[in-house]
This record gives sequence, structure tokens and C-alpha cells, in this order.
Amino acid sequence: MIKRPDTNAQRLKRHRRVRGKISGTPERPRLNVFRSETNIYAQVIDDVSGKTLVSASSLDKAFEGRGSNVDGAKKVGLMVAERAKAAGITTVVFDRGGYVYHGRVAALAEGAREGGLEF
Repeated sequence: MIKRPDTNAQRLKRHRRVRGKISGTPERPRLNVFRSETNIYAQVIDDVSGKTLVSASSLDKAFEGRGSNVDGAKKVGLMVAERAKAAGITTVVFDRGGYVYHGRVAALAEGAREGGLEF
């Protein structure tokens, strides 16, 4: 019998390894990405105080489109950048969440860069 690998457990292992190396500070918070099969989520987090400063997702009422494709991910990136700039945040540390920097994750990052976030 062929056993299928638990891809989410592998992703969480990669995510824990990356999180050991990066963290968000009040001056430079962490831009976290979570990608599900149908939606994509982004949060700007200050790890020192343990608070989410800004968030955006494909489930927001202001979002138009689908979160399960590259265009939707780019729109979420633009949305999180716009909200971060309104909160006075210009530079962040990008946390890909254990996902490969490809497809929707890369599109969200590009959208955030186009929106004015630096990382």
C-alpha cells in the first residue's frame, strides 16, 4: 500500500524552521501568509507584543474576485499593503509560512510590493 505524505505536516515543519530565524518587531513587523485551497490570507504581526496589526484576506467584504487564483492573491497583497500604509507601516519581514515562493504566495508578495511595502 502506498502511503501519501502529510504535506501540511511537512509545511508546518518548514514553517517552524523559518520562524526560528525571523520575527516581527514594532519597527519591522512580519507579513505572514496563509494559503488554503480556496482562499488566501495575509497578516502583519508584531511578535514582540504578540498582536496582529493589519490583516486582509480573500474573504473580506471589500475583496472582489476569487482567492484561489493568482489574480486574487495579488489583490489581497495590494489590500494588505494599503491597510499597512494607513497604519504607518512601510517595511516588513516576509514570512512565506512554509510554502514555496511560487504562484499565489509570490503573487501576494508582488502585490504587497506594488502597494508600497518594502521587503
